[in-house]
Amino acid sequence: MATKHDLILAHIESLQVGEKISVRGIAKTLDVSEGTAYRAIKDAENTGLVSTIQRVGTIRIERKLRKNIERLTFAEVVRIIDGDVLGGANGLQKDLNKFVIGAMTLEAMQRYVTPGSLMIVGNRLDAQELALKAGAAVLLTGGFDTSQANEELADQLELPILRTSYDTFTVASMINRAMSDQLIKKDILLVGDIYMSLEKTRYLTTADSIKDYRALSEASQHSRYPVVNKNRRVVGIVTAKDVLGKPDTQLIERVMTREPRRVKKEMSVASASHQMIWDGLEVMPVVADDLSLLGIVTRQDVMKAMQLVQRQPQVTDTISDQITGEIQSAEQDFEGNKLAAPQFSFSVTPQMVDELGTISFGVLNEVIANVTKRVMVANNRRNAWIEQVNLHYFHLIQLESQLQLQPQILELGRRSAKLDVNVFIENSLVAKAIVVCQVMERP
Repeated sequence: MATKHDLILAHIESLQVGEKISVRGIAKTLDVSEGTAYRAIKDAENTGLVSTIQRVGTIRIERKLRKNIERLTFAEVVRIIDGDVLGGANGLQKDLNKFVIGAMTLEAMQRYVTPGSLMIVGNRLDAQELALKAGAAVLLTGGFDTSQANEELADQLELPILRTSYDTFTVASMINRAMSDQLIKKDILLVGDIYMSLEKTRYLTTADSIKDYRALSEASQHSRYPVVNKNRRVVGIVTAKDVLGKPDTQLIERVMTREPRRVKKEMSVASASHQMIWDGLEVMPVVADDLSLLGIVTRQDVMKAMQLVQRQPQVTDTISDQITGEIQSAEQDFEGNKLAAPQFSFSVTPQMVDELGTISFGVLNEVIANVTKRVMVANNRRNAWIEQVNLHYFHLIQLESQLQLQPQILELGRRSAKLDVNVFIENSLVAKAIVVCQVMERP
């Protein structure tokens, strides 16, 4: 039998794209509580069924497939550059690992062109032929064409010859951005990378009794299990606290926590950890779009994953990296005296200002967030996430200003922390922020 949660999701999915919904409307239509309707609508938003638009409300949207360039193929390059294929179409699914700009002599080209690379060149037929014979694909810029012989060679070798109307600089920038984005996306750890699959997951059904729970707990030495219905959809979670003092004959369905927090494989590990901290969870079921159980993810899994990410070398820079790379630890104050507490310095560069020539609000937020994380690490709180930043400007911060940031811990607990971060230019206070963090520590 489908739960109220399932019925609400099915109802939302049956609505026409563009139709507006509300908690009160769903509750009234399906005769459920507003709390149940709210949780179902939030779950529908997470799965891409609805979207909340400012000043419009929550509306039914078309479910979009998750877009992610897992492999940067030549076919993907064609899409990026708005190009067409002149030859070698059978090689479009091959991977691109680097590109070379053919602005040199043929002799010099030979040592740079490698199999799997992409030669960006204009109307130089000899350079195109050299690239193909070296195992590289060819991209013609400026809308130039190639020869019949090169097209036949490309077909024979299954190496694409692509063409675009863009100039070489623009094309190189576009491809470089795509390769950089691909590396960053690969660095983002998802729940699907770390979760325990269904084959290794212990779970109970609504037809099981507390006696079954105790037998499973004794065999597995665990105390928390997802509960599924006959369709293997997650309908609850049961823990040792739920069964304490209950008779063996009582059904799990009567004592379990209903509609538990769930995660999808596509969710980032950071998002899952945020939910675990917020709700104090040790285990979360991993589900498919129809809420069927795929496995579980534990707090221990998340901890190990986050520690692994912190040890990995940086592959490519994000905008955040470019901003925070300018932050330096300060060992002396304005007068040259040694500092007792950690402080940080930051210089405002032209890339970090708005149209008025003052520091961007977002940049200053990023700097404060990074300083906060450094302080948390220094206090043995490596797994900390910013939950809230209340930032107040007192004076405009101009281009080329030398900032000094003085963080102070106001509260430091096992699950949360609060910091006061003061921003100075010389001896003048120009901004102040109160930062609240969530902390994930081992249970």
